[in-house]
Amino acid sequence: MTVSELKEIKIDKPSAETAREVKERWDSIAKPLDGMGKFEDIFCRIGAINGSPDIDISKKALIVMCADNGVVAEGISQSGQEVTRICAENMVEGTTSVCRMADRIGVKVVAADIGIAGDRIKGIRDLRVRPGTENFSKKPAMTEAECLQAIENGIKLVKELADEGYRLIGTGEMGIGNTTTTSAMAAAFLGLSADEVTGRGAGLDDERLLRKKEIISESVKNYGLDENKDAFEVLSCVGGLDIAGLAGVCIGGAKYAVPIVLDGVISCVAALAAERMVSGVKDYLIASHRSREKAASMLMEKLAVEPVIDADMALGEGTGAVMMMGLLDMASAVYRNRRHFEDINIAQYKRY
Repeated sequence: MTVSELKEIKIDKPSAETAREVKERWDSIAKPLDGMGKFEDIFCRIGAINGSPDIDISKKALIVMCADNGVVAEGISQSGQEVTRICAENMVEGTTSVCRMADRIGVKVVAADIGIAGDRIKGIRDLRVRPGTENFSKKPAMTEAECLQAIENGIKLVKELADEGYRLIGTGEMGIGNTTTTSAMAAAFLGLSADEVTGRGAGLDDERLLRKKEIISESVKNYGLDENKDAFEVLSCVGGLDIAGLAGVCIGGAKYAVPIVLDGVISCVAALAAERMVSGVKDYLIASHRSREKAASMLMEKLAVEPVIDADMALGEGTGAVMMMGLLDMASAVYRNRRHFEDINIAQYKRY
């Protein structure tokens, strides 16, 4: 795939007619009008994407893109790169936070090595493009070919899961230093300073936080990145392989009509990159939670998505997305039960 072929991908608009049918079904259920609040709107979106009011989200998956980032060499992280590998190995064993949560509600976790430094990990899904990115403070994080490959790997993985019958896919990531890559991309996309979009990540002290902001500010300036810059160039210059892979997941969701549940700020910057490269992707996205990271709310506003969960979370791995899937499961029980007003001899509420 070339950059021009990527940008020529055409995304169909979800069915507005089906969205209306879903809303009518909600209204026919024995409950107050709009009683399920935001979940009713989300199900309208899911139905519009699926093209059917018969919504079944019982088969769900979470894609966790794992990758290392060369910029860690600049001292912008509390942990070393080895932590990415350790967490990815634990994910394969099913012992991380997101694996515990996913197991609870029957979500399949697909941990993928799209760019972990060092040797390959036994049992992980191999989507590796290269063993970690370059240090973007010295040179672009990825070449054009590497960035394209990571995006294409994400698209192909969504197709594979869709072919297996998965009807809801969440996004997750693991990679030391990826709040730095995310903040750099957010600064460019939003036209804001590093100070306005950069948080402490996994818990930086003041000195390292200042260093993180300096690296982001200098790099964005050196590459000439701003809100008018081509999104693919922003991604390849200061992004990460995990972000590129997740951008591919978002594009794949739109291409193959599978709703994509976003996790936190890293998923959101990947989603905005996807939308700016392939227009129409945002119509296939569902926000899960409002991340503690500074840029999260601003990125979601650009994507026109609104989160349901506001719990000051910043765990990563896709935990917010999985938590949202659990809530959608419960909402689905109401939607699919369809206990109608006539079943209980009560007149249906009307809209005025």
